[in-house]
Amino acid sequence: MLHIRINGQACTVAEGSSLLQALRDQGCQPPHPCHDGRLKPIGACRLCLVEVEGQARPVPSCATAVTEGMVVHTATARLQSLLHTNLSLMADCYPVTAVSEQAEHPLHQLLIQHGANAGSNLHVPIFKDDSHPYLGIAMDRCIHCQRCVRICDEVQGQFVWRVWGKGEQTHIAPADGKSLLSSGCVSCGACADTCPTGAIFDKRSTGPVDHWTKTTCVYCGVGCQMEVASHDNKVVAIKPASSPVNHAHLCVKGRYAYDFSHSPERVTQPLLRKNGDWHVVSWEEALAFTASRLQELRSKYGADSLGVLGSARATNEENYLAQKFARVVLGTNNVDCCARVCHQPSAKALKTMLGTGAATNSFDDIEHTSLFMLCGCNPTENHPIIGTRIKQAVRAGAGLIVIDPRRTELAACADIHLALRPGTNVLLFNAMAATLLEEGLQDDDYIAMRVDGLADFRSFITAYAPEKIASQCGVNANDIRRAARMYAQARPAMCFHGLGMTEHLQGTQGVMSLINLALLTGNLGKRGSGINPLRGQNNVQGSAQMGCEPASLTGAQNLADAKVRASFEQAWGSSLPASAGLDLPAMLAAASSGKFKAMWVMGYDIAMSMPNANQTLAALAQLELVIVQDLFLNETARAAGHVFFPAASNFEKDGSFMNADRRVQRVRQVVNSPGEAKPDWQIITELARHMGHEQGFTFKDPQAIWDEIRSVWPASTGLSYQRLQNESLQWPCPATADDNHPGTAILHQQGFGVGPKASLACIAYQPTAEVCDDDYPLLLTTGRELYHFNAGTMTYRTPNAQLKPTDTLDISPADARQLNLAEGQQAEVSSRYGAAILPVHITDKMQVGQLFCSFHRADLNVNALTSAYCDNLVHAPEYKVTAVRVKRVSAR
Repeated sequence: MLHIRINGQACTVAEGSSLLQALRDQGCQPPHPCHDGRLKPIGACRLCLVEVEGQARPVPSCATAVTEGMVVHTATARLQSLLHTNLSLMADCYPVTAVSEQAEHPLHQLLIQHGANAGSNLHVPIFKDDSHPYLGIAMDRCIHCQRCVRICDEVQGQFVWRVWGKGEQTHIAPADGKSLLSSGCVSCGACADTCPTGAIFDKRSTGPVDHWTKTTCVYCGVGCQMEVASHDNKVVAIKPASSPVNHAHLCVKGRYAYDFSHSPERVTQPLLRKNGDWHVVSWEEALAFTASRLQELRSKYGADSLGVLGSARATNEENYLAQKFARVVLGTNNVDCCARVCHQPSAKALKTMLGTGAATNSFDDIEHTSLFMLCGCNPTENHPIIGTRIKQAVRAGAGLIVIDPRRTELAACADIHLALRPGTNVLLFNAMAATLLEEGLQDDDYIAMRVDGLADFRSFITAYAPEKIASQCGVNANDIRRAARMYAQARPAMCFHGLGMTEHLQGTQGVMSLINLALLTGNLGKRGSGINPLRGQNNVQGSAQMGCEPASLTGAQNLADAKVRASFEQAWGSSLPASAGLDLPAMLAAASSGKFKAMWVMGYDIAMSMPNANQTLAALAQLELVIVQDLFLNETARAAGHVFFPAASNFEKDGSFMNADRRVQRVRQVVNSPGEAKPDWQIITELARHMGHEQGFTFKDPQAIWDEIRSVWPASTGLSYQRLQNESLQWPCPATADDNHPGTAILHQQGFGVGPKASLACIAYQPTAEVCDDDYPLLLTTGRELYHFNAGTMTYRTPNAQLKPTDTLDISPADARQLNLAEGQQAEVSSRYGAAILPVHITDKMQVGQLFCSFHRADLNVNALTSAYCDNLVHAPEYKVTAVRVKRVSAR
């Protein structure tokens, strides 16, 4: 701590503080329109000047560090004169009409407070653009603070805004000089968020606000914190909140894509299908019908003919109740969630080899690593806030290896980009491991203390030397060796991986082969290292962790463990089903064979999102009861639903989410649900009571459910709602005497869940049976893109649809020429399983012979193309490898 004096008062200030921060901590608020705490200070506006004894001239407090013994004056006559002069100069070029508006901008308040008169001395070029659906431009209000330029550069890393001209001709405009939409803008809204004058503003957030509520983003697994504004029971604006996850920044989906919550297409009353048509019914009729049918089917076919699917879009509390309902009320372990089709391979690999099926490190480690290795993930589009943090860390000097068939944004700036052939992950990582051992790059000290099985692994891995497998991977052997050396020599090195790793025949084994590299180099159990899956949806981690998985109970505790079973049976007052449960692919297979009869699907459109859509629809058609619980009448409900329960959105309920780095964060109700829609947890408890199970399902609120979760999952006992109210904590977080456990940011620091040592895994490569041939010569990969989210249910009901109106078939220029395809032209894509028609997008991001498309629009039915092949250990579908052919669609 440093000791200074401010206006005669002695103060104690933390070392490293800026003088501006010290002043604000003491209740002094100098004006600072050019300053934003997320940016490097530049002292451009000269309005925060203070006098420091011993300094010849006043200094900008924002750009001045506190030093021991500093004596500061903030209100001298000289400073008041300078403030009025500088503010008047600034106001001279500011429109009078803007000051009179009811706008909450810092500059307006300053002009009024200090009596500075705005003028109309506007002699500079003014950039005008009204093309963006979210961002408004009024550059006549620009005061050249450059906050928009700097936040786009220093936080988002997009470099959209630029200072043009010199002297009186200086002005701000996009880097291409044309429009925001053509400039590379990703619509994060940071420029509007930081602008102090309204020169850049959010078009839709200028109206009245009744309340601001802090909650967790409803989209990807990053778990950004945000402040949500409401008015007349509608969400009207969102702004970023400061947190360890998102550092007061949001992406386009989190900030702007909220209109789905009050879409006129929301289903707000229960529905039953009668004589082929949907009819509105009361909750009592819907629940009574559903309970009766479930009891009838269970009596006729047995409990294992029924199943429940939890949801990554539901809270931890709701997923806990979903799996408890399956096991206690229905009497079956047939329970699953969408983690099955994305990161169940990650969980399986991490738990098998290290003992815990979750990310080893924290997002906080991004700024503390020497190197990133990104494997089958595209974070700037799919996890944008993490992508921006990685971009900025690379700009600051961190190394970057990208392993991805496509030339993504981060691949374009990587030190090494290994554009491997889809499906060859195991080959590539084995080749890197072979290089490490051949060249003596392993960490012998770490291996001696923490790793078993080196001798057997050394013998096994020699068959995978880069020169032996490079042609199969489609990657140069020297590049593989360079990447292995770079990863081994950078200490620490941090791996992130995504669905390009997991959605393969060897998805689980691909992650295991990646863990081998971390074990060989000692990149586990320390800051800035680890193996970290980037979870797709907001609560994918939580839904599986709560027990929506046939072989595990809450906390990923093994259902087959007698002590675990006894503990849950005592807590629930009910015996657990003895038979092994079915996962979702197995449920659908059993439905096709007539052995599975009923499914309750919560917040998960399986008809649209499961692979080989035609096969999925055929299986659903065999079911005697399909209960759909969602916001909208989705494709599953349209195709096969018998009952529809209208659910509350995440803006309309309380609870918690669990993000990709094991952080449990609160979800808070912002508005009331429309019509008769209810939170998932209430629907589950009411159906349980209708089926005679009121005991065990009587909860007054989500906090009561969470307290029961804490009682059955030891690693969460320290995560009370009281602590989560103000803290961002990661499990494991056990209870302590002082209720002050800090949570666990880094796993495996002393040992592993499997013991003091982890064993290397000898993973033999197994090629997929999905191969190209003369009939299907091209290889298709599917995935997400920036503006939309999974099934598109939410984002296509927002103006994001204007930014990206459709899925596209991304194709290389060479392949487009070969097939005589032009940009935007419709093309029919056919596989061995189905067909889809998509507009063409020609891009140099694609390799020759490979295609990519997203799957967000239901009407395009992209999953009609994908196969039923799946991971050979956990049944995650192989979405990333489909052989196809493409032809032009003739204009009608």
